[in-house]
Amino acid sequence: MSLIRIDKFLADMQQGTRSEVKQMIKKGLVKVDGTIIHKADEKLDPEQATVFVCGERVGYSRFEYFMLNKPQGCVYATEDARHKTVLDYITTNKRKDLFPVGRLDIDTEGLLLITNDGALAHDLLSPSKHIDKTYYADINGMVDESDVKKFFEGIDIGEKKQTRPAILTILKSNTISQVTITIREGKYHQIKRMFAAIGKPLLTLKRISMGPLILDDALAPGEYRELTEEEIILLKARN
Repeated sequence: MSLIRIDKFLADMQQGTRSEVKQMIKKGLVKVDGTIIHKADEKLDPEQATVFVCGERVGYSRFEYFMLNKPQGCVYATEDARHKTVLDYITTNKRKDLFPVGRLDIDTEGLLLITNDGALAHDLLSPSKHIDKTYYADINGMVDESDVKKFFEGIDIGEKKQTRPAILTILKSNTISQVTITIREGKYHQIKRMFAAIGKPLLTLKRISMGPLILDDALAPGEYRELTEEEIILLKARN
């Protein structure tokens, strides 16, 4: 791995802001491989160096992986002047390189992966990978087996091509129907547009899985947790 500055390393590892870290370095509170460091621009190999701050060992984590149960009303962007973003909910880690993988519309809730692993994100979002994304939805209208067939055959939502085959599962059919939908695309407002095309408006939408990653039932909207080692392995294995 390439060398990085000690102040960046410590800031990334949540030891303080860059300015706070620089003050600690000036005070001689930082040791690298047993030597006190006095310059913030000293470079190290984060995977090989032994770093202590105020006598406490600081380990290195190159990548971070979080599962967020995105609530309604926030946007998936990293910054927004008008709305709360999904990154605002990650309070235990303020690494500047974190970003959400894929998008969930402002009114859509549910599973969202947040990481700084660009290679994994690229693989998960690549159209050639055909990753399944499953959603729970409430629909205004009685969804029936003819709709299941339409979703599987592809629906015209006003683009050059129809949607790819989607799996529509009816949980409850009534004036307000409950369904799950599995798609392998990510067109703008795709599921909303699919139901609009069959004359049955979408009321609520919640993503419950993305590939092998399943939304943790213990997470309330707005809550998050780090991925387990098993979840990370499963995500990487499918690529």
